[in-house]
Amino acid sequence: MTDDRHYSMSEASKTLLRQTDAPIEVTLFLDGDLNAGFRRLKKATEETIEELGVYARITNHKSHITNGVADSLGLTPTIIHERTQNGKTAQTTVYPYALMRYKGRKAVVTLLKNTRGLSGEENLNASIEQLEFAFMEALHLLVQSQTPRVAIIEGHGEPDEAHTYDLMTALSKYFQVDRGTIGVQNTDRSADRVQTTNAHILDGYKAIIIAAPHTAFSDEERFVIDQYIMRGGTVLWVMDGVQFSDKVLQSEGFTPILPLDLGLTEMLFRYGIRINPALVQDIQCLPIPVNVSSDPQQPNFQPLPWTYAPLLLTSQGSPITRNLGQVMSTFVSPIDAVGGEDGIEKRILLATSTASKVTATPGEVNLSDMNPDVKMFQYQYVPVAVSLEGCFQSAYAHRMVPEGVETDEPIRKTGIKTRQVVIGSGSVIINEVQKGQALPMGYDRYSGMQFSNRDMIVNSVLWMTDAEGLIGLREKSVALRLLNDRRAHEERTKVQLISTISPIAILALIGGLVTIVRKRKYEK
Repeated sequence: MTDDRHYSMSEASKTLLRQTDAPIEVTLFLDGDLNAGFRRLKKATEETIEELGVYARITNHKSHITNGVADSLGLTPTIIHERTQNGKTAQTTVYPYALMRYKGRKAVVTLLKNTRGLSGEENLNASIEQLEFAFMEALHLLVQSQTPRVAIIEGHGEPDEAHTYDLMTALSKYFQVDRGTIGVQNTDRSADRVQTTNAHILDGYKAIIIAAPHTAFSDEERFVIDQYIMRGGTVLWVMDGVQFSDKVLQSEGFTPILPLDLGLTEMLFRYGIRINPALVQDIQCLPIPVNVSSDPQQPNFQPLPWTYAPLLLTSQGSPITRNLGQVMSTFVSPIDAVGGEDGIEKRILLATSTASKVTATPGEVNLSDMNPDVKMFQYQYVPVAVSLEGCFQSAYAHRMVPEGVETDEPIRKTGIKTRQVVIGSGSVIINEVQKGQALPMGYDRYSGMQFSNRDMIVNSVLWMTDAEGLIGLREKSVALRLLNDRRAHEERTKVQLISTISPIAILALIGGLVTIVRKRKYEK
């Protein structure tokens, strides 16, 4: 009955809860001496658990967590630093987690979403918004009988396992992650031995990921991917629109940029999207260390803004990117939606800031371009990542089956409803490797800041494969109604007096009016 449906469970959650046939045990670790914000989070969590109990058998209890239990579950505490009214600093350690158990299996529910760039109150409010999704996500993992599979496509110069290690680690929580080529199989035909590609080789996968390829796809591979999509398959396209040389840039200080032809432009255009062969620059960007010393014997590295490494803004209008912070990237290509009234729903996921510039190809990237003219950055909110949902038209609708493909089905010209996500930079999905150790996606080792690349990629795959509609719970919005702390402190005495005296005064007034009325009524 509230305007933001704060206390209402979604139909997807009710359906999932009703599918359970055994008790669900929930242990809440968020306890102790909490401040007002965390008490609000705790109360909202308890209310959510209570609401879950309406549709399933829930046993709920609280527990003070020990270091041993925290280590075994991999839980990291949150340290709260607060200044008291007398000016002293207080420090409290809390564990904003809950543990769900179902049929001998267990899953950790993370209650606090800590997004860089948001205030403490905003993060707590975002966490309350995501409570239902957090619990349903954990329960979904507990009740599923089989682990779905996703595939990372190889064979086109994609980054190796070391540079996509964090991608596989993040997805392995939800999926079995396979890597491989859209391969060939040997088949006997008469006396000859030929190689053919099975058109249904991808059918066992819930999603496939095109992860930063650098060489073109063959006609056979394109056909297999196209028909996989027509049969309801989902694809995460993470691709560069231009080609350049990092080695030349580091050694010479500049590199030419040319269009990168992967053989996929026609396919993507048919699906309603185009990755342009250009690069965006943005004033809102990451710094990189540059040697500003003229003496080679005494280098002096200083952080300078690198406009080719934009910090991308996330859309609040999609469950994929809602409540996420900025996404780190380098050498990003702009994306256009094409096709007009094609029935495909397109949503912008990532965009540049209000001061951007687009560099067309052929062109040049130069390290000396560290003091850009702000007047040249006249573009605003250039899209660089888009989600697509609908019934796509095949790129092979009016073509023959490629000679090297073996299939016993006719070409599907129109697909069943499915989803895709297109990102115009391979850097979003790649993790750096330092001293043999893979760093997280979106981690900038120069500034030490962690951006939202990991969450964005995981949410994209979850959205594409979400048949139950659970990812839509991330769109839930709870209005943030904050108190003015300074005013509340200054007017504390006034508010206390009003709240104490007003009820007594009202009761006295009513009593006096009743006495006067009764006296006039009965004095006759």
